[in-house]
Parts: sequence; C-alpha cells; structure tokens
Amino acid sequence: MKGVLLAEVLTRFFTEHLRQHRNVSPHTICAYRDTFRLLLLFFKRAYRAKPATSELSLLSSERVLAFLDHLERSRGNSCRSRNARLAAIRSFVNYAQDLLGPDLPETTRRVLSLPRKRHTTQVLGFLTQAELRAILDATPDTWTGKRDHLLFLLLYNTGARISEILDLRVRDLLATDCRHLALRGKGRKERTVPLWRSTQRRVRHWINENNLAPEAPLLPNRLGQRISRSGVAWQLRQLIRRAADLSPSLRQRRISPHTFRHTTAMHLLQGGVAPEIISLWLGHENPNTTHLYVEADLDMKKKALGAIAAPSGKRRQSADEDTIIRFLQEL
Repeated sequence: MKGVLLAEVLTRFFTEHLRQHRNVSPHTICAYRDTFRLLLLFFKRAYRAKPATSELSLLSSERVLAFLDHLERSRGNSCRSRNARLAAIRSFVNYAQDLLGPDLPETTRRVLSLPRKRHTTQVLGFLTQAELRAILDATPDTWTGKRDHLLFLLLYNTGARISEILDLRVRDLLATDCRHLALRGKGRKERTVPLWRSTQRRVRHWINENNLAPEAPLLPNRLGQRISRSGVAWQLRQLIRRAADLSPSLRQRRISPHTFRHTTAMHLLQGGVAPEIISLWLGHENPNTTHLYVEADLDMKKKALGAIAAPSGKRRQSADEDTIIRFLQEL
C-alpha cells in the first residue's frame, strides 16, 4: 500500500500487537527486536535503504531471502537461528496482513510463503563429571573467579537457561533464604528448583561478602550491572582453556553456557530420574524436548543393547567364494 511506512507498522507491531494484544514475554520481544535490528541494518548496507522513511514494500520476499542467506554466510548462523529469524519476520507480516488486508504489497505477502530450512538435529553435548569439576576448579581465587564459580555452579545445580540466571536479583534469593530458586522461563512459565546446601552456603557468602542490596543483580559485572551473555561466554572460554590442562578432552569440545543445562538433564537421566520429572525441572513447554536427552545418552543405549544377545553362528561360505568379495564383506 503506497504511503504506508514500514516504520509505522513495525512500531505498532511492537507496542500494540506484541505488548498489548498478545502480552508476549520480554524474552520474545527481545528476540523479535534483535531480528528486525539486524534486518534493517542489512537493508541499509545492501540496498542503501532508509528504514525510517521506507515504505512497507521494502520488506519483500527476495530481500528477506537475501537477509537469511547473509545470516548463514556472513554471520555464521545455524539453520535453527535462521528459522527463528524467519519466524519473527513472518509473525510481523501476518500482523501487517490482518491490519492492511488486500492493501498489503504482494511482494511483502510472499514472505509468508518462504519455507523453513530443514536441518539435522545435532546430538546434545554435555559434560562429564570430570570435565565439570575441572571447569569449576579452574576459577581463580579472585572476585571475578568467585562470581564465575557461583554462576556455573548455579547453572549446573538448577539446569536453568543462562538468561534465567543472569536475570536473578538478590531479593530472589533472600525471599527463600537461599534454599531454592524461583525461575522465570520462556512464555512466562515459572518453576522452583532446590539448591544443594553447598550452593546455599556459597550464595549466602557471596551476598554477604559483597554487601549486595536486594535490588542488585546477583551476578554483576565490575560496574555492578547485570553481566551480559557475551561476557559469560568470554569468561567460559578462558576457564575452558585453563581447565583443559586437567581435563584434555575439553580441548576437543564446543562448550557454551547452555551446555550446563544439557549436563544437568543428562546427569539426572543417568541418575534414574524419569524424563517427565526432568521436563518439569527444566521448564520444557513440550515434554518431547526432554526426549532428546534420552536419544543422546549412548551409555544408556549400550546397556539396553546388553539386555539382548547377539545372534550366534557364522554365515556359511562357499569354498569357491572370491577372496576380494570376502574381504569387502568383512570390512
């Protein structure tokens, strides 16, 4: 529709549709915000567009495809990340279609026909007990080291997402005398997880030693502000570099803060905890998500295979069977 600005519809999408009409979580708004920030910056660089004054037709299926390709090639995004960005854009176009009806530019409407990209589901990585201990032991006896030790200990103890831990305020712990955590996950789902006594002691000592106010972030940076996800990832890389001296297998691993969540789930599973309980513990919206951990545990599969016996006997071979054929069959 000529005269309708992209910025005008996008502003209404965030302020009215997402916040007022759908009341989506802050995490969803942040994810959508990041998608459109990257998209509009790409339009500025690739097409010399001015998003603030461009018409809605700027958002065409061809340009969105170019943006998605840019995410994979230039930013190294996975297919999963690409699909998440596309889902945010399609949500906006669906809103624009409801708002404008037949006046929505056809080039923009075609964005809805862009398919999700199929991808291989990767095996979930997790840490062994030895690898986990090596990482925790690698934290130095400094202010930053004590904070990082508590951070990664909480991630493992609770199986929380990194955003859930970084959002914690001191008051969240004081409200329960540091005995458990009330976590707010995706879709505003709340769950409570207990803390080991050793974790409780570390949390209390950290709060008292630093004289943290109730409204302060539990795990701040040096400026007293909430530490960023990128900051946590950087700290983890330094720890892994040091921990690899004690646990060389860490050198071959790709480990992120989310790996601790997988580790908690796998260790619970290996400890005999039912997948349904693990699903509640992790705050999975769909219990099928938890089943991925069952698929990932090779040791459990080996034990299951051990419950049945391999068939005995050897295949009869003819005396004149070609030796090269026999060689190939035995490879």
